[in-house]
Amino acid sequence: MKTTATLKLTMPTDREIVMTRVVDAPRSLVFEAMTRPELLQRWLLGPPGWSMLVCESDLKVGGVFRHVWRRTDGSEMAMHGVYREVVPPERIVRTESFELGCEAQSCEQLATAVLTEQDGRTMLTITLLYPSKEARDATIASGMERGVAASYDRLAEVLASIQARGDSQGGA
Repeated sequence: MKTTATLKLTMPTDREIVMTRVVDAPRSLVFEAMTRPELLQRWLLGPPGWSMLVCESDLKVGGVFRHVWRRTDGSEMAMHGVYREVVPPERIVRTESFELGCEAQSCEQLATAVLTEQDGRTMLTITLLYPSKEARDATIASGMERGVAASYDRLAEVLASIQARGDSQGGA
């Protein structure tokens, strides 16, 4: 298995970021990798040097999630949110708030993940809607594109390893 595409990032409006990536895996497996904590902890890490310490998720409408990452220097970053829509294996809509000590409305973004399968490959499209242009621009300035690209590269590797084993148990 090899990665067949790279991350594409666009900003169609003043408040949105749209990221797309094609992976060589059926969408049911991609959905599983995006929703099972033991799989998320293997790939949703951002740039090198980060690990995910906490990955809690109650995958249902109204359910909550929380992720906590730690960098090799000991610094930590956390995000939490609420699932607004869950349609396996095609769509997840959730709020996302990084725990930065700011007002909830100014920190919260709405993330919509759509998975579309064609010929055994999945197009993953994530749309992030921010409360303001300034919030969107701050996210871009943070270097998030590099972290997302690294995570999606790892996602492709995790999916390939699962498929090579012929199971979806997600073991290490």
